[in-house]
Amino acid sequence: MTNLSHQGLFTPAGSLAAVDTPCLLLDPQKMDANIARLRQSLEATGTGFRPHLKTAKSVDVARRMFAHGHGPATVSTLAEAEAFAQAGFTDLTYAVGITPCKLPRVAALHRQGTTVSVILDSVEQAEAVADFARRHLPIPALVELDCDGHRSGVCPDDHELLLDIASRLAPAPLLGVLTHAGESYHARGKAALAAAAENERACATRAAHILRAAGHACPVVSAGSTPTAFSAQSRHGLTEVRAGVFVFFDLVQAGIGVCRHEDIALSVLATVIGHQPSKGWIIIDAGWTALSADRGTDSQEKSQGLGMVCDLNGVPLPGLTVLDANQEHGIVACRNPACMPHLPVGARLRILPVHACATATQHDRYHVLGPDGNEITTTWPRFRGW
Repeated sequence: MTNLSHQGLFTPAGSLAAVDTPCLLLDPQKMDANIARLRQSLEATGTGFRPHLKTAKSVDVARRMFAHGHGPATVSTLAEAEAFAQAGFTDLTYAVGITPCKLPRVAALHRQGTTVSVILDSVEQAEAVADFARRHLPIPALVELDCDGHRSGVCPDDHELLLDIASRLAPAPLLGVLTHAGESYHARGKAALAAAAENERACATRAAHILRAAGHACPVVSAGSTPTAFSAQSRHGLTEVRAGVFVFFDLVQAGIGVCRHEDIALSVLATVIGHQPSKGWIIIDAGWTALSADRGTDSQEKSQGLGMVCDLNGVPLPGLTVLDANQEHGIVACRNPACMPHLPVGARLRILPVHACATATQHDRYHVLGPDGNEITTTWPRFRGW
């Protein structure tokens, strides 16, 4: 067994030694670099930036995304919309299909000065939004498109349904179309990622053309997923790009090839609490309540289990992954048991997340690292709920 204690692995500096574990660490230097990378790519093509804030769920993180002001931005829950509106964000897209019972909360945000656009993919939803507009106030809407069979949305070539939805919306305004290339998470290699991005762009612009040709204004053509945002060869016809997980990146994105492990800005600090030598296991105090149970890399070339294990400086320990987890216990194992390092009880480790959205949502705050990466300088709150 390799002994790593002489490398200072178990003598963490500053508050990393004292903070309770498990806790969520955020490297703002890496985060800022990730944000700048996407912003510069979009600015080069003159495409609007409407980042999805569901990954961060944090006003402090959101403010780092914008050079000036607050937004525009995308949210996935009305609790997010309300929290960001309170922080001064005034232009939000609620990118989950609208239900009639939520329209009063959307209207309340409008009355408070925040425009919230909703999305829909059925005549029933369109009629509900139109009826609400007649009785209360008009809420802008976008037609959600299914560009790759991943989830919800209208087929971009379904002229009849697109036009039926558009005609039923009045007097609520039709803003345009929106799509999400969720199947890009299963793409492998640059060519496949570029093809997914082009399919997303083509589907969105094709549906917009159908609506415009029938006389419907379609000022917004919105697309977005982190893999396609970084793989598009053309953004012609798109007015904005939405992406969320790019702000932190994670092991799924690294496995796809969109980022490097060194770009991942988020990790979970954990402590070794025991051993099972006969099984080749190290037990840590970070279970699925701290890491999430997302196993999104299992379908990739190399599974990272429930997270990649790193030393206190964030450097991966060769072959170590969180093999499995219970509620408060994580099981660390090594792909090559002969290379298992000596990690005594009390040793502190950092776990890179499989899916940053799922891991972050387990925590109520970020412990923000300083420039040296080994000391916590402040905490930023996160919010939860729907």
